[in-house]
Amino acid sequence: MKFTLVLAAALAAFSVQAQAQTAPTAAAPRTAADQIATKQGPLTVQPITHGSVVLTWNGKTIYVDPYGGAAAYAGLAAPDVILITDIHGDHMDPKTLAGLSVGKALMVVPKAVADKLPAEYKAQVRILSNGQKLDTLGMTVSAIPMYNLPEAADAPHTKGRGNGYVLGVGGKNVYLSGDTEDIPEMRALKGIDVAFVCMNLPYTMDVNQAAQGVLAFKPAIVYPYHYRGQNGLSDVAAFQKTVTAANKKIDVRLRNWYPAAQ
Repeated sequence: MKFTLVLAAALAAFSVQAQAQTAPTAAAPRTAADQIATKQGPLTVQPITHGSVVLTWNGKTIYVDPYGGAAAYAGLAAPDVILITDIHGDHMDPKTLAGLSVGKALMVVPKAVADKLPAEYKAQVRILSNGQKLDTLGMTVSAIPMYNLPEAADAPHTKGRGNGYVLGVGGKNVYLSGDTEDIPEMRALKGIDVAFVCMNLPYTMDVNQAAQGVLAFKPAIVYPYHYRGQNGLSDVAAFQKTVTAANKKIDVRLRNWYPAAQ
């Protein structure tokens, strides 16, 4: 009897081990999506990682700076529009693009990105420069500057190379900062309903700079994103505290943009 129980336990352990060896590796848990009401149905905000987010609205899917491997996008609808802000690998990631179903997607990019994208995507590219606007699929896409202060030729992000974007969807304006500091063009934004604002040193700005920029243009909702820098993750709770203390009308939404690190 004792031998039978031991044998059964051994067989059970072997079965579990075999299943663990043959089961596919699961992707990191995805942060839950938010829904924001618009005049044409909900805008779904799906955090992915770092500066990447997937927006779904009115039957259309928008990938912003797809990065981090195609597994992070498993189960999501293929993109209708892809927005890329800059040439750096955490924004323009050909390896991730190659693993996604992007054949039907319009790629909206600055010229510097268009010049570096693989040739297979050239027919899908629409170049927008700072100050230009595109109407497509019932939405508007406006390109605005993103750059470092003080302006310098050797800065990580020079003025005119990359794009921040403002999307117009269902009567809502959505701002995507890309990599920037609290530049005058950001501070001057009006009527922003949802903002995604970066904060990672030494590439963009610190938490206080980001907070002061947000307090200047007063979005209804703000998501800190792109907050991993050389010294780890920025203190987004401190950002929330600073913004809320100065303007309680701004809804600061903290979400986990780095689930794989947990």
